[in-house]
Amino acid sequence: MDATIHLAQQPEADELLGRSALAALVGMLLDQQVPMEWAFTGPYTLAQRLGTDDLDAGAIAAHDPEAFADLLRRKPAVHRYPGSMAKRVQELCRHLVQEYDGDAAAVWRDVDSGPELLARLRALPGYGDQKAQIFLALLGKQYGVRPRGWREAAGVYGEEGAYRSAADITGPESLARVRAYKQERKAAAGPSGSGKRSDRAKGAK
Repeated sequence: MDATIHLAQQPEADELLGRSALAALVGMLLDQQVPMEWAFTGPYTLAQRLGTDDLDAGAIAAHDPEAFADLLRRKPAVHRYPGSMAKRVQELCRHLVQEYDGDAAAVWRDVDSGPELLARLRALPGYGDQKAQIFLALLGKQYGVRPRGWREAAGVYGEEGAYRSAADITGPESLARVRAYKQERKAAAGPSGSGKRSDRAKGAK
C-alpha cells in the first residue's frame, strides 16, 4: 500500500495508515465511540508500544491477552474501552492469520467485484455492515482498490462528493464537513437516537 492518508491528522500515524493494510483495518475497527482522529492514531500508538514500525497480525494474535490489553490501557489510552477493543483487535488478527496467512492486504488483493470484497470485510471480526461499507468506500476512494461495482457495494458511502464517513476525509476541511454531517444526523435523530440507536442512525447517513 502506498497512499496519502489524513485520517489521524498526525503525520506519523497517517504515514503508517498509508502504507500498512493492517494498520488501516485496525484503525477502522477502533473507529467507534471515540473521535475519528483518536481511533486512527491508535495503530501508530500500538506499533510504538510494541517496538515496531508496523503491525504484525501473527505477533498480535499470539500476544498474551492481558498484556496486550495493558498496551491499549497505557496512557494515553488507545481507545475509550481499551479492554474490549484489545480483544477485538486480537480477534481480527487471528482471523487474518487463519484465513489470509496474516496478510491483511490479501483481504482485497485478488477480489473480482465490490460485492465479493464487501462479503470478505463483513466476515472480519468487529466489522458489521456499516463498518464494512465505509472501509470498502475508503479503499476505493483513497487506496485505489476499485474492483468492479465497488461504489454500489459501498452504498451511500461510495457516492462521489459525499462527506459521510472516514472514506471522505482528505484533510482538516473535509474532516470538519464529515463531523458536521454526523452532528446534523444525530440532531435529526432526536433523543431516541442515543446509544446503540445512534450508531444505527449513522449507518443510514
